[in-house]
Amino acid sequence: MIERPFSIDLPDGAMLHGEVRSPEGDPPSSAVVVVHGFKGFKDWGFFPHLCECLTRDGHAVVSFNFSLNGIGEDPTAFTDLEAFGRNTLCREVEEILRILHEVRDGGITPLPPTRVGLLGHSRGGGGAIVAARDDGMVDALVTWAAVATFDRFTPEVKEEWRREGRIYVENARTGQQMPLDVGLLVDFEANRERLDIEAAAGAVTGVPWLIVHGEDDRSVSVADARRLARANPRAAVELIPGAGHTFEAVHPFERPTPALGRAIRVTGEHLLRYLCPEPRAPDD
Repeated sequence: MIERPFSIDLPDGAMLHGEVRSPEGDPPSSAVVVVHGFKGFKDWGFFPHLCECLTRDGHAVVSFNFSLNGIGEDPTAFTDLEAFGRNTLCREVEEILRILHEVRDGGITPLPPTRVGLLGHSRGGGGAIVAARDDGMVDALVTWAAVATFDRFTPEVKEEWRREGRIYVENARTGQQMPLDVGLLVDFEANRERLDIEAAAGAVTGVPWLIVHGEDDRSVSVADARRLARANPRAAVELIPGAGHTFEAVHPFERPTPALGRAIRVTGEHLLRYLCPEPRAPDD
């Protein structure tokens, strides 16, 4: 396996940092872009293992950190909380679209791929759905524990948010109080139509889509998976009994769990089916 870092300059001076993993030998004809979620990062827990598994399937696999996800020089620590506070949902969607563009142009992967898949977890799953709709060229979509709506704060919290200009959410793993500037709320309210995940789900009926969700997910209820499936009845759904939001994987990563193994297996099968179809026999 070949692993190569990349960096992309953004117009406002921020940067996207990531890695592309490729199999040894001839450059693959397929690529998969992997998107982390809220309070997440590309090196969290199961993500490197997931990317390695998909690379062994024969894809070039691209993982990256959103430019304002709060990760600084240390790739596994939230040391730039002021950046985290400035992030917005539209910015994340635009950054997914930028990565897809760079992949197709061959700016990241060894060669421009002929087929591109997109996989997102949690809030990154919601962003992936919107980006797939906006991009219009994704060949296969997978969401893990995806949110069905970005509107996840109560009216009381929103009132405080507008009044104070900032709220804080706790990172249960690190104990950090992570800021969210009111710009996140303003961005969402100004772009409700674009950021309507269920509407986007209903618009990607031409994209082969696999919805994977743990039935015991306490962070994003399995009801979200059912909402997405109702919005797009053509999507395949894999509900994993007893699994939580991260399929029982932890950070630092220890070992694959049965639930994670099942999520990776069905994901791999879906992506191989639609990104690496068997060549057709010549017509008689």
